[in-house]
Amino acid sequence: MALLKGKVALVTGAGSGIGRETALLLAKEGATVVLTGRRLEPLREVADLIEKKKGKALARSLDIESRQAIFDTVKSVEEVVGPIDILVNNAGSASKVLNARFISEEEWNSTINVNLTAVFNLTQAVLPGMLAREDGTIITVSSLAVVNPNLLGGVAYGAAKAGVKNFMTFLHNTYRNQGIRSTTILPGETNTPIMDNRARPPLKEERAVMMDPLEVARAITLCASLGKSAVIPELHICPVHMRDTSADIETARWVGAPADTPDMPKKK
Repeated sequence: MALLKGKVALVTGAGSGIGRETALLLAKEGATVVLTGRRLEPLREVADLIEKKKGKALARSLDIESRQAIFDTVKSVEEVVGPIDILVNNAGSASKVLNARFISEEEWNSTINVNLTAVFNLTQAVLPGMLAREDGTIITVSSLAVVNPNLLGGVAYGAAKAGVKNFMTFLHNTYRNQGIRSTTILPGETNTPIMDNRARPPLKEERAVMMDPLEVARAITLCASLGKSAVIPELHICPVHMRDTSADIETARWVGAPADTPDMPKKK
């Protein structure tokens, strides 16, 4: 059954990982999927996959750190395929420097912009139309770093993901009686390309016990495809196996530290 037939869904960060798998599943359920991301080539590859399976997709490059680009893209998309019914805020990034002692204000601001401010701007862009129709779904991928903030994601990432959870709860409490469903997804470690950017990239055997991005995408699709009478405000999803992250955390602790940091361990 095509549960989302006739719906238009915009997915950020749709070229890889969770965003890619979410776009494929939403299209399978009948939605016209607008794929957005920084690089157009991977978006087109996903669009081709969708179209080969008789689905509908539109690829658009988008710099989510630009409020103007967000509003221009939403307006253009609505002119081409119609009003956006489902917004999936999936795109995110972590800072390179993870410790609050050493991170620069510039890197802090960039991480907050991508993970929090962009979600606010995207929501502002689609919310008036959803409220006018009294129908819309906004789903944001946060992180279990909200529940257990540490050096794996870093100080800026954890703060941004906590902020976005608060923002989504605000949307739920404020607009639910006007037909808007707002959902926060909090995934644990997921084997996506972002892992390559970790201070200590996980080993192959460590990735093997992480979640597959498809599992998170299935959770997102569930929340998007419920009937109008139901909403899942918050969903935690985590790997069954809890791995030892102590080596990752210790490595992350010293990224960006000046060479003369007095308590930094000496290299062997």
